[in-house]
Amino acid sequence: MTAWIVALPLIVPIITALATFFLGPSRFTRLVSLAGAAALLATGVLLLGTVWTDGIQVASMGSWTLPFGIALVADHLAAAMVLITGVIGVAVAGYAVAAPDRSREARGYAPLFHVLLLGVAGAFLTGDLFNLYVWFEVMLIASFGLLVLGRSTGELVGGVKYVVLNLIGTLLFLLGLALLYGVTGTLNMADLHRVVAAGEASGSVVPAALVLALAFGAKAAVFPLFFWLPASYHTTGFAISALFAGLLTKVGVYALIRVFTLVFAAQSALTIGVFWSVAVLTMVVGVLGAASQGEMRRILSFHIVSQIGYMIVGLALFTPLALTAAVFYLLHHMVVKANLFLVAGVVRRLCGSLDLKRTGGLVKRSPWLAVLFLIPALSLAGVPPLSGFWAKFLVIEASIDAADYILAGVAIGVGLLTLFSMIKIWNEVFWKASPSAMTSGDEWTASRGVGTVALPIAGLAATTLLIGLTVSPALTLAERASAELMNPAGYVAAVLGGHTP
Repeated sequence: MTAWIVALPLIVPIITALATFFLGPSRFTRLVSLAGAAALLATGVLLLGTVWTDGIQVASMGSWTLPFGIALVADHLAAAMVLITGVIGVAVAGYAVAAPDRSREARGYAPLFHVLLLGVAGAFLTGDLFNLYVWFEVMLIASFGLLVLGRSTGELVGGVKYVVLNLIGTLLFLLGLALLYGVTGTLNMADLHRVVAAGEASGSVVPAALVLALAFGAKAAVFPLFFWLPASYHTTGFAISALFAGLLTKVGVYALIRVFTLVFAAQSALTIGVFWSVAVLTMVVGVLGAASQGEMRRILSFHIVSQIGYMIVGLALFTPLALTAAVFYLLHHMVVKANLFLVAGVVRRLCGSLDLKRTGGLVKRSPWLAVLFLIPALSLAGVPPLSGFWAKFLVIEASIDAADYILAGVAIGVGLLTLFSMIKIWNEVFWKASPSAMTSGDEWTASRGVGTVALPIAGLAATTLLIGLTVSPALTLAERASAELMNPAGYVAAVLGGHTP
């Protein structure tokens, strides 16, 4: 039964992708897609509940003895990430029902959407590095297909930049796997921990660690490997960019945290300095890029980069509190960032543009949208009592606790600049009067206020409020995940069961 629980987050999107493919584009297909996303969310709840009560869950596909078989492993971090993936899947699928993009639907949006969810869930649950590579490729294929569905020049140009850097990351990933397998003879992550910790590797694992850091860093869009993200996320449909913003870079961050706490923990003395520099530069460059932009989705795209830097602080400090902060930040940011991109979609419908100079007046035309923007925007900036406040507070507390006052100062400064960007969007899009040259908006949406499209946005905003106002459950979850990351013995015992090949 346990094996089925761990495998369900993979089975559900496979079935939904096939169903939506054969049904073809229609309103019924949108509802099937939404039902499939809801089922994924339900499996995430079930999986996290099982891990919470019964501990780490492991499934060996095909009944092969581990570490030789294909392992699916769900600890608190993996289960929580699957759950949030389901939350974002439901919100984006709900947005697609309320504001359908028929041209992209006709070219296969729904099946690709669920294949992407499959790749994301698989990356979170896999227990070996080769299958992590496989799931990354599933994600890359699906995301590239989604990115260019509109067939516009901007999408194709952004898609080329996106796929080129990701293919470079893929090649680095394969090189890192080859180096690691050559000196350890295994790619199962639990077995790699055992081999490296016991000194059984036939050579140094440091070259493999550095190459994999580059590969995962490219996926996570850290400095200096981030330029593909702001060059591509603003070019595609709003549901797609919200999905990307909530999930794709977080898989790269997850891979960094998983591999450098489980496989390369013994090399932390060598990697901490690298991650410290990466965290600081990613925060600073990302927020400065956002401050210089004048288009809403470009601003939000650069803020994805800056916020990734906060998550890397967990590896830069490598303390229990820092990893707690990184996990909490991951969960909070996935929800907030997807929400802001969905808000941008409604702004585009109402104003006909996302250029800040060509928008305005929405606080009067659509006051509910103004409120629904403020919640994730202020959370992103770290305003209490929203989820982002607690996330930033944990990062700053971890930095001060480690006597790293420079890192704490950078985190505070970047938070203030983030608030500046959010205020700029608020002033230009919502507060100022509508410019006379503003393009006519979507009358269907305008005539109904925010309409049914507000439901998924409101759901994500409510999630942000819930995390912030009742912080204890999310904090406890992050602490449990951090404890497992800092002490991988439980993970290794659950996967290998005392078996030492």
